[in-house]
Amino acid sequence: MSVSDFMTKSVVTVQSNTPIFDAVDLMKQHDIHRLPVVDQDKLVGLITEGTIAEAMPSKATSLSVYEMNYLLNKTIVADIMLKKVTTVAPDALLEDAISLMRGENVGVLPVLEDTRLVGIITNNDIFDAFLKITGYHDGGTRVSIEITDDHVGVLADVTKLLAAHQMSILTVVVNRMALKTIVEIQVESRQVDEIKRVLNDAGYTITSAVLTNQA
Repeated sequence: MSVSDFMTKSVVTVQSNTPIFDAVDLMKQHDIHRLPVVDQDKLVGLITEGTIAEAMPSKATSLSVYEMNYLLNKTIVADIMLKKVTTVAPDALLEDAISLMRGENVGVLPVLEDTRLVGIITNNDIFDAFLKITGYHDGGTRVSIEITDDHVGVLADVTKLLAAHQMSILTVVVNRMALKTIVEIQVESRQVDEIKRVLNDAGYTITSAVLTNQA
């Protein structure tokens, strides 16, 4: 799965000479928290609610309301935007984007193809991707199987067993730990007891089996 699979492709942008109040109105209008700054089809910065808040005069300032409004009306995006922006390519792995966000401590990555802005991916997009990958909204049963003897073909054995009982698999997640491996399988069936019976009869150790959210 790549960044392009989960990024927002219709990106709201702003120019660097835009008054800061207009940028704020644009964020409110589209219910977003960041705006890539684009001049002549080139990404030149990023403005966020945080950078705007930092630019606002402190309540402790000696400036009058008139003076504060005057200064803010004179402020443009270029004055307060982040100029060093971490970006990612659309064909990068989703995990690459997550690693970048974690490493740079940012919650958004503009997506550039060469120098052209083609999308934006945020931490909320990452959360949505996780829910989709795990099949959370597909409904069914999430069953966790503890594998102490991990070996080649263990997943094939489990999937063949479920297929033999006409149980369709939606997603599979493998969590390998030091002393054991947990295989989490999302099964389309909502017959929790029957799924547990099939796996138990085959000698598998089930750590949990629960119904997931059904949108």
